[in-house]
Amino acid sequence: MTDALKRLSEEGVAIWLDDLSRKRITSGNLAELIDQQHVVGVTTNPSIFQKAISSGDGYEQQLTDLAARKVTVEEAIRMITTADVRDAADILRPVFDATGGQDGRVSIEVDPRLAHHTQATVAEAKQLAWLVDRPNTLIKIPATKAGLPAITETIGKGISVNVTLIFSLERYREVMDAYLAGLEKAKAAGLDLSKIHSVASFFVSRVDTEIDKRIDALGTDDAKAARGKAGLANARLAYEAFEEVFSGDRWAALDKAQANKQRPLWASTGVKDKAYKDTLYVDDLVAPGTVNTMPEATLDATADHGRISGNTIAGTYDQSRAELEAVEKLGISYDEVVQLLEDEGVEKFESAWNDLLKSTEAELKRLAPSEG
Repeated sequence: MTDALKRLSEEGVAIWLDDLSRKRITSGNLAELIDQQHVVGVTTNPSIFQKAISSGDGYEQQLTDLAARKVTVEEAIRMITTADVRDAADILRPVFDATGGQDGRVSIEVDPRLAHHTQATVAEAKQLAWLVDRPNTLIKIPATKAGLPAITETIGKGISVNVTLIFSLERYREVMDAYLAGLEKAKAAGLDLSKIHSVASFFVSRVDTEIDKRIDALGTDDAKAARGKAGLANARLAYEAFEEVFSGDRWAALDKAQANKQRPLWASTGVKDKAYKDTLYVDDLVAPGTVNTMPEATLDATADHGRISGNTIAGTYDQSRAELEAVEKLGISYDEVVQLLEDEGVEKFESAWNDLLKSTEAELKRLAPSEG
């Protein structure tokens, strides 16, 4: 075992686990990862909860109680998921306190069926923040067009937000703008900006998966030379945008009011193509003030053989632009790819949520007490 995770933390990258289940909480596994693997946060999404609850491990008693109360399936899922997030937040509370609120956070996502409805998303964000009732929660809002004003309004109410499903550089700039607008609203309302935090989840591996598929269809040597480069190039240019926005005049006024920068979070960091090293999206995305949320397999791989060699983003911007331009020259449209990925991302989370609804409903029926 190397101490790559420690080195990664020392380089200013916060390590968050991209997974949660009741078994992780009750077995002491989450506490162990915090203690031994430098994990300082947790992210969840509808797919993670669908997998956890469908496994049934640790949920039987709560499901039995919910069935006895004859709650709706939507309410049952809210009660189950917020209980897990609350318990994980309590385990991470010492990290939250030690880092002044920057880390030690657990993310929970709004119902993905609301991704294209602004006011419903804001209402759901308020409800989730109230239900979990922990200061170290982040409410996840997708970076859809309807999600942007929802981010501003939610931040403006003093609720910390994890913006998810960001694929394009243009949309990322819109996300940062929505965050700054939210801080300005919060400041005008007299809220304490130092208590409001946000991360912007920029997805990495899915960009390579989609672009590589199109490169493989072309089949030429020129095309093959561009494989596996777009995901990193895209993320590195996102960091360039982050540096630019959070050193500008608009930020300076908020910085004086003790506002927190919205950190870039590298999401979708599990490598999908076995031709690439399994720590690619960790080793090659090291820069201060970032978060890397990893599935456990990626966390373990990094601990075992990650190569952390300082900042691997600084000085790469020109090369990154050239790599994205090379993809465009092959006739692969960046704009088309990132829009497709956003649409698919929302659809995947909706599908996982619908699967969760069905499986939970079946469990509630199975456990319902017989009448009489």
